[in-house]
Amino acid sequence: MTIPDDYVERVYAGVLGKIIGVYLGRPFEGWQYDRITSEFGEINYYVHEKRGVPLVVTDDDISGTFTFLRALPDYGNRHDLTPAQIGQTWLNYIIENRTILWWGGLGNSTEHTAFLRLKKGLPAPQSGSIATNGKIVAEQIGAQIFIDGWGMIAPGDPELAAEFARKAASVSHDGEAIYGAQVIAAMEAQAFIENDLNKLLDTSTSLIPKDSIIYRLIEEIRSFHVKHPDWHAGREHIVKNYGYDRYGGNCHMVPNHALIILALLYGEDSFQKSLRIVNTSGWDTDCNSGNVGCIMGIKKGLDGINAGPDWRGPVADRIFVAAADGGRVITDAVSESFQIVNSGRALSGIDTLSPKNGARFHFELPGSVQGFHAENGKVENTPGYSIQGKRCLLLRSEGNARFGTPTFIPPEAIDMPGYGLMASPTLYTGQKVRARLSTAKSAKVILYLRYYDANDRFEILYGPEYILPPGKSCEIEWTIPDLQGLPIAEIGVETPEAGSFYLDYLTWEGTPQTIFTRPSGSELPWPGPKIWHKAWMDGVDQWEYRWKEAFRIIQNEGRGLISTGTREWTDYQVQAEITPILITSGGIAVRVQGMKRFYALMICKDGKLRLIKALDGDHVLAEIDFPWEEYKPYALKLQVEGNQLKGWVGNQKLIEVTDVGESLHGGGIALVVENGYMTAQVVEVGPVH
Repeated sequence: MTIPDDYVERVYAGVLGKIIGVYLGRPFEGWQYDRITSEFGEINYYVHEKRGVPLVVTDDDISGTFTFLRALPDYGNRHDLTPAQIGQTWLNYIIENRTILWWGGLGNSTEHTAFLRLKKGLPAPQSGSIATNGKIVAEQIGAQIFIDGWGMIAPGDPELAAEFARKAASVSHDGEAIYGAQVIAAMEAQAFIENDLNKLLDTSTSLIPKDSIIYRLIEEIRSFHVKHPDWHAGREHIVKNYGYDRYGGNCHMVPNHALIILALLYGEDSFQKSLRIVNTSGWDTDCNSGNVGCIMGIKKGLDGINAGPDWRGPVADRIFVAAADGGRVITDAVSESFQIVNSGRALSGIDTLSPKNGARFHFELPGSVQGFHAENGKVENTPGYSIQGKRCLLLRSEGNARFGTPTFIPPEAIDMPGYGLMASPTLYTGQKVRARLSTAKSAKVILYLRYYDANDRFEILYGPEYILPPGKSCEIEWTIPDLQGLPIAEIGVETPEAGSFYLDYLTWEGTPQTIFTRPSGSELPWPGPKIWHKAWMDGVDQWEYRWKEAFRIIQNEGRGLISTGTREWTDYQVQAEITPILITSGGIAVRVQGMKRFYALMICKDGKLRLIKALDGDHVLAEIDFPWEEYKPYALKLQVEGNQLKGWVGNQKLIEVTDVGESLHGGGIALVVENGYMTAQVVEVGPVH
């Protein structure tokens, strides 16, 4: 596999195409053609405002696509990644009944069905097979909607893309669903080096059985297209021969795959026309539109997306990836593109890319704004004005302007319709924010943040003022002060000056120093304020915070946890006084990377204190005898530095161990409980000392 010179930009175009397509089709998902054309006519642009819904939403198509691909870096970016490992990735990043999937129930939702199989110990590919779940369940659309990333990590290598697609799809699907996923992934991989649609179709169909329905329908639609130039006739042919009446279940692969092929063939190599056709045609509009948008984004690049109306401006690169790793929920198209690119490069044996020394917001891709928006001004990506890169963000101020980007759930997304939204903040007390700016004339700037107060009000806090010297690039910084654990939701730059400013990058680093508890002033009556609660990923059966304890967590069966923090946290310590009530085990965790990847110091029912590593199962790193009592509080502290871990109960260090195996290198913190009920009032994280 040879990485193309324009690989990064084409992946970015593919990611943008995916999210634009999903956001475009989501407001009328599941509608029929007649209803769509009656209410909107043909779909030429976003219609969310007409439906009274947000544009940027939490969606299974987006969350699944960018989450399940994490199996690659989590397992070392290896070509021999297995379906079973991708299945483990599902179990790690999915919080049951809350994140990523449509939780429609056993036999009704294919993905929910597969998750239940995985949870009970049936590995992939058996978890998604026809033999296990039946033909109708196994051939629904999900294999296709989650597949785009597997095409983008294999530029110019459709065989590799199809092989990864087969493995990934088999976690939850089988049969025709796998063939459809392979076609999409192979087309996307080949589109990096081939622009001719017919050649893309020839290549992708050569990788699936010729006696499959997917192969037959593609050839049939191609032949129909040659004879009938009107796409409406093509749609009617699909409805008659491959419609929902012929294929059971809620959302079968075959009819929707047919509409993707229709849109690509009749779209005349136009990003906008292809999206118009696939969305106006109906059925699973957000899924089909996301696949078409990704294919066309890769194929035509950013110029192809920019050739039509302003698709990118309203989106502003924003993405919510609703998975158990809370620090990666609030993200953007640039960040996700580099995750994909670096997996693709690793598969080719090439070093990773990290623009501007790993700055979180670097604006290196054309047109990127990474969620930045303006109050009393405008933001625009522009070449130049960068010390280490090629591009920056132009901030046009009309005076008293503010330019910020989300670091947590923004106010308009707190009560997200459809798929709910939990997230951990990406920025915390004690971390240092750095930004590099320049301007043609001397001007005052100040870093600011917005946070949710104890009563869920969106408040603002300012850092120190800086005077930018004329014509010079200047780095400004701010160490975030103590906010008593209140979630920081936005970071940005404010200026009272009118004029143009150039933001080269904005980033932060350092170990957080934060105390988490129920915020002072947010007492009952129930239900009371809730935003501080949403800053923890809720992976337990019940988290009751209306009682005297801030953290009263209950797991009826198995292990659950609540977590916060980000993968950038590496060396630190966490402490909490826990009270075990009726548990098999319970305690605190560090370097948490989801539901099943962490280190934890656990009080156990068998009278042991254990330090475990959860990574493809539990590995006991150390244990000692430790008789304990129910309803008695225990002050636990767990410290991690490099591969050294130390555990305390009270003032006594009882466990010290070096993890000599595969280590977890970064992640957040958690309270963990197994088969029972545990409480805590305060959780504190800070530097090792």
